[in-house]
Amino acid sequence: MSKILIALMLFTLLACENKTEEVKMENETTQTEEYIPLQNSLDEKKSNFELNADDDKKKDYAAGIQAVIDAGVLDRAMNKGDKAPNFKLKNAKGENVTLYAELKNGPVVLIWYRGGWCPYCNLTLKRLQEEMPNFKKYDASLLALTPELPDSSLSTVEKNSLSFQVLSDLGNKVAKEYGVVFELTDAVAKRYQDGFDLHGYNGDESNSLPLAATYVIDKDGKIVYAFLDADYRNRAEPKDILNALSGLK
Repeated sequence: MSKILIALMLFTLLACENKTEEVKMENETTQTEEYIPLQNSLDEKKSNFELNADDDKKKDYAAGIQAVIDAGVLDRAMNKGDKAPNFKLKNAKGENVTLYAELKNGPVVLIWYRGGWCPYCNLTLKRLQEEMPNFKKYDASLLALTPELPDSSLSTVEKNSLSFQVLSDLGNKVAKEYGVVFELTDAVAKRYQDGFDLHGYNGDESNSLPLAATYVIDKDGKIVYAFLDADYRNRAEPKDILNALSGLK
């Protein structure tokens, strides 16, 4: 074998080894940057609140979360394995959207958010928007329900550049069917009303809000994933939603 041929073979071998190492490094980098939990951002917001809020406010909010637990809302809410009730609501543009019609196109990720005034909700909505390409890989659509008036929900859509449907569940009608509604304590209700006019956002004088619940519903209308938590600062992880969707394939 000539020296030239041997040199060419060695050069090719080294080139292959270098390429393999580059691919390995790229994969390691991708895996490292692959997923940042949504809860990290929520916990950071929570930490800022704990540092800056006065003791009375922290006490009132903690009591409000405990009141949800004591009321048994989590036990009564629709859960995994249940049949999701159908509903028809208007989106931010005033168009009718029906759950079962959406299910004909694929599974639905159904979430509730308290309102555009809630920083934890806005963080979640922005993150879900970022995840939309991943949801679409499973032919899934996202429906976000809020007790806010359409004008308020439209403002939230525009502020967060949302491409998914935001539906006004006035009076928490659908939220009540799903069992995810709770009553604010008097102390928290007063803080919300004095702080940003909750009644104005929702167009009524009730002090009811929905849990920040998340459901994945398959094409047959069955709930295959449910996230329920009394603490509005905790939300479903997009990774868990995607895992639920992947199980439907």
